[in-house]
Formats: sequence, C-alpha cells, structure tokens
Amino acid sequence: QAQLVESGGGLAQAGGSLRLSCKASGRTFSSDAMGWFRQAPGKEREFVAAIGRSGYTIYYTDSVKGRLTISRDNAQNTVYLQMNSLEPEDTAVYYCAEAPGAYVPPRNSIGYFYWGQGTQVTVSS
Repeated sequence: QAQLVESGGGLAQAGGSLRLSCKASGRTFSSDAMGWFRQAPGKEREFVAAIGRSGYTIYYTDSVKGRLTISRDNAQNTVYLQMNSLEPEDTAVYYCAEAPGAYVPPRNSIGYFYWGQGTQVTVSS
C-alpha cells in the first residue's frame, strides 16, 4: 500500500516561488510514474505535470510551462514541483499521485492509483 505525503505549500505573492515535495513509501518508487494535479475552489481537479520513472519523460499542462518544473529523486523516494513566477490563478490544493508500473506518465487522473492528501497553495496579487 503506497502512501504519499505532500509538503511545501503555503502563501506566496504573485511572482514569487514555492517548492512542493511529495514523499512516497510502500512501493518501489523508481518503478512508478508520478504526477501533480491541482483543484481550485469550485473547479474540477486538473493535471499539472507528470514525470516518468527515470525522470526523462516529462509533461506539463500549457498554463504552467516555463514556470513550474517537476523533478524526482529516486534515492529519496520524492517528487518535487518547483513553482516560479506564481500567479493568482495557481491558487489551489495540489496533489501528488503515483501510477504503479506506468512507463509513460499519464496526463489524466485515471492513470493514477495512489494519491496524497493535498497541500494548499495560495497566491496573492
């Protein structure tokens, strides 16, 4: 049974930065693709970024390209989301997710089986 624990959320000003971390346990981390999703108030959960098992295959939703960077450290069982040039529209609860055995990281929530509890990111204008 995998467990995912996010950290690093908080309050930032527009143009600022935050770094989210997601520590995984319970599975062989390097065998799974990882993703970040977010859900803003009153909206559906949306895909943000995904990374393959080795870290070479990476996808982003268009609205975050050039500002958010996903990475992983398989030795630390951790996936990161570096968030720069934050915008008020980035305000949401951010979730990390794990796709067991996935070679290509999924870009929709259906491909992920394990989810973290979420961490709040609030960006003020």
